[in-house]
Amino acid sequence: MGIQLKAVQALDLWRGAIAESVRRDAPDLSARQMALLLTVYLTPPPHTVRGLAATLNISKPAITRALDRLTEFGLVKRKVDDQDRRSVLIQRTVKGSVFLREFGDIIVAAAAEAGEIGSTT
Repeated sequence: MGIQLKAVQALDLWRGAIAESVRRDAPDLSARQMALLLTVYLTPPPHTVRGLAATLNISKPAITRALDRLTEFGLVKRKVDDQDRRSVLIQRTVKGSVFLREFGDIIVAAAAEAGEIGSTT
């Protein structure tokens, strides 16, 4: 049994989660930064700038700028690939894991508050 939401319900759920997120003392991420962070954490490694650019279908410079910000926040880290010194691997951090777990909890709470979990309307 899956969750079925209408577009307006999904948008309201997202709005509630984002609103709660900005109320907290947490990094304020752009949509691109959040998409990149979720990709690094929810898909199997290894992750490189080239691979992330291909996965998200955006330019390598855009990935680099987003990674610069995520690195500043301590949500990801860069490491030179020992196998190919020209390549940089993007790695998860404890701070990034905690941030996403808390963001996931915010989404669950927003869904429960809105009565959306388990709703089939």
